[in-house]
Amino acid sequence: MSSLSVASLRGDRGRLRKERLVRSLFLGAATLSIVISALIVFSLIREAMTFITEVEWATVWSSGWFPRRGLYDVKTIFVGSLLVTVIAMAVAAPIGMGSAIYLSEYARPRVRKVLKPILEVLAGIPSVVLGFFALTFVSPELIQRFSEGTTQANLAAAGIGVGILTIPLIASISEDAMRSVPDALREASYGMGARKVTTSVKVVIPAAVSGLVAAGIVAVSRAIGETMVVFIAAGGTGVFTTDPLRPGLTMTAAMAAQASGTDQVRGQALTFQSLFFVGLLLFVITLCLNLVADRFVRRVRQRY
Repeated sequence: MSSLSVASLRGDRGRLRKERLVRSLFLGAATLSIVISALIVFSLIREAMTFITEVEWATVWSSGWFPRRGLYDVKTIFVGSLLVTVIAMAVAAPIGMGSAIYLSEYARPRVRKVLKPILEVLAGIPSVVLGFFALTFVSPELIQRFSEGTTQANLAAAGIGVGILTIPLIASISEDAMRSVPDALREASYGMGARKVTTSVKVVIPAAVSGLVAAGIVAVSRAIGETMVVFIAAGGTGVFTTDPLRPGLTMTAAMAAQASGTDQVRGQALTFQSLFFVGLLLFVITLCLNLVADRFVRRVRQRY
């Protein structure tokens, strides 16, 4: 019986060189992604710090977001983004979760094979299309019909459009999370005499809550970062408002409206730097959401 040497177990030198090459390529890709992310953050911070150090803070708390006039009311675009996100989640969360529960717990395999790809295709609808849909259908047919005096472009229409955009996202991720729950938990619940709806609500959803929270955070981040739907349907008015039935402005729409012509050039007052300041705010908000979600998911995983 021949003995195996350590060298033969490790493989020949050519194979080792290939493995090192592949490892180096993967390491280079990971390093490159980190460097690119760091450069993006650095560029945001550099230009945003210029805005922070040179702006007159009285204009930051002024009435309205009109950067070409030197008025940078942050609360105007922040409240607009908050209203759109809340409306979007009020539309997307129940419909998306309901779709996920049906696909995971009630739909037959044939029905699931048909509906799941359709749902994923809907997630690829261009946001421009949904923006015009919200402006030309949602607003006149759903909002203006029940609320007299409402303008065609308003924050509510934009929020509904963003909600429609995020429904497939919530449904797909939530359905995957529920499908990953072991069948043994369902069988144990049925063995105790529980009905399907009770099993879905009190067994499956708690067991899949980490994935459901992840779906919600991804959807919120998507809603906050959405640009074209709100740019088209919200009206783009920089006047401060807390009424969703009035035109308004979000952080992303403000950046899109502002990043044109001479506003893209340094030296045009602080308009150019305000773009990066708003971008940094978006980055911080998204980062905080992800950190909170990660901490919550870790606690829930320890519990379940």
